Amino acid sequence: MKTLSNGDYIVFFIYFVIVSSYGYWIYRRKHNADATSKDYFLAEGSLTWWAIGASLIASNISAEQFIGTSGSAFKMGLAISTYEWMAAATLIIVAIFFIPIYLKNKIFTMPQFLHQRYNGTVAMVMAVFWLLLYIIVNLMSILYLGALAISGISGLDITLCISLLAVFAVIITLGGMKVIGYTDVIQVFVLILGGLAATYIGLGELTKKAADHSILAGLKTLHSEASDHFHMIFKKSNPNYMDLPGLSVLIGGMWIVNLNYWGCNQYITQRALGADLKTARSGLLFAAFLKLLMPIIVVLPGIAAYVLHERGMFQQEMLSSKGVIDYNKAYPTLLNLLPTGLKGLSFAALTAAIVASLAGKANSIATIFTLDIYKKAINPEATDKKLVTLGKWSVVVAMGLGVIMSLVIGEQLMGEGKQGFQYIQEYTGFVSPGIFAMFILGFFWKKATSNAALFATIGGFVFSVIFKFLPYYANLAWLNKYGFSKMNEKGVYEIPFIDRMGFVFLICVIGMYIISMIDRSRGIKTNGLEIDASMFKTSRAFTAGALLVGGIIVALYSFFW
Repeated sequence: MKTLSNGDYIVFFIYFVIVSSYGYWIYRRKHNADATSKDYFLAEGSLTWWAIGASLIASNISAEQFIGTSGSAFKMGLAISTYEWMAAATLIIVAIFFIPIYLKNKIFTMPQFLHQRYNGTVAMVMAVFWLLLYIIVNLMSILYLGALAISGISGLDITLCISLLAVFAVIITLGGMKVIGYTDVIQVFVLILGGLAATYIGLGELTKKAADHSILAGLKTLHSEASDHFHMIFKKSNPNYMDLPGLSVLIGGMWIVNLNYWGCNQYITQRALGADLKTARSGLLFAAFLKLLMPIIVVLPGIAAYVLHERGMFQQEMLSSKGVIDYNKAYPTLLNLLPTGLKGLSFAALTAAIVASLAGKANSIATIFTLDIYKKAINPEATDKKLVTLGKWSVVVAMGLGVIMSLVIGEQLMGEGKQGFQYIQEYTGFVSPGIFAMFILGFFWKKATSNAALFATIGGFVFSVIFKFLPYYANLAWLNKYGFSKMNEKGVYEIPFIDRMGFVFLICVIGMYIISMIDRSRGIKTNGLEIDASMFKTSRAFTAGALLVGGIIVALYSFFW
């Protein structure tokens, strides 16, 4: 039933009061009237390792995970967990190699890195691009998918849900990065607790009529009735191969997805850039451990909903208005089985995930706009007080634009049976190969020039578009024998988007190398970063934790291959 009882609303109200009160207390306790813009946007030196780790996960786990990942799990199974488990490995790499470079060179925003390493043109182009990406793809998708879920649970109008989510997120964001970081600790606790409740009820429903009602019995039933949903690596014959093309999730484009997201993304790295190296690394390691656990709360519920659907439940609830299965409805449909109180808790968890992600994204938008566009190109003499005020207004404007777009085009892009999570990954993937190529060569190859960086920025996007539409103008059947193309429902041999990202990344790297060497021959100099080998040494505790994370990932892939 799509309604919340009075008990559910009481649970949700308690959550809202706790988060708001704690956020206000943090704001009053740590607020300084003379705070600098970096203190406001980055919480410079204020976040502990556990706050950084929790904030990373709270900002990452949002509607696209609870709704999108669960929906993809309904369709393709445990394999979608590759985004979580490979992210854990990526966080270790970012902690060892990326964060030391940022902190050593006093880099606080991604456009600042591009300005310092290349030039102002590259930085400005990417700053504008990131703003568009964050608003058009991220804010819109989080608002729409989040509102879709909340509407599916509560029965409230989706327009009202979008508006309320935006208002709640703005309230949290206006407090600055300190408030976001510390309230995210509560958000993570609530979303994990509520997510576990959804998993518990799903597994319990599977064994409702059995003698053994334990969680272990539910897991065994889940595995036996959906054995085809427990493979991590797809063969080419699998109908979901286009989404997760075999070994590419281990040795191909999936690395570009994760390294770009976790290492070259203002929205994520912002959490660690205000801390010292030891604290930042500990926070990233903590986040890596949490990522290993995420499939329990965002993937297992989707598989449980699939099994229950196969048994005959949710036949009408899972249908879109056009009569096809809408995968995005898997998680909300499962939550409607929860009893009073637990349903309110899961409702609060879902809201926590959405709001935390929206707040983090809005703060990144404000940071880039004020520090990298306004201060550099419009008003270099702007005071810190003016920048903070402008940042708050930019949060409101960005959220307003996100609301408008989610209402106007959200349904067309992510509704009616589409996989919301895959939409986000594919369209972000149009630019991530070029961005990652520009960053990785900028880090570790001093000869990379600004012209090469511009090629990666613009050329990466152009080549992504070409590879997307090339199959409709050229027969790519010959790539099929190498596993890089597969016939779609229209009879066209299409390249999986993860493989497209790998191809585009290689083209960008080769192009950057050629352009850089030509520039060097013309006497064009580059701006190298301050790097030495000692930066990459880690403590024994961090090394032990990283090895443990790596061992768990190897064990998971070996068991569920």
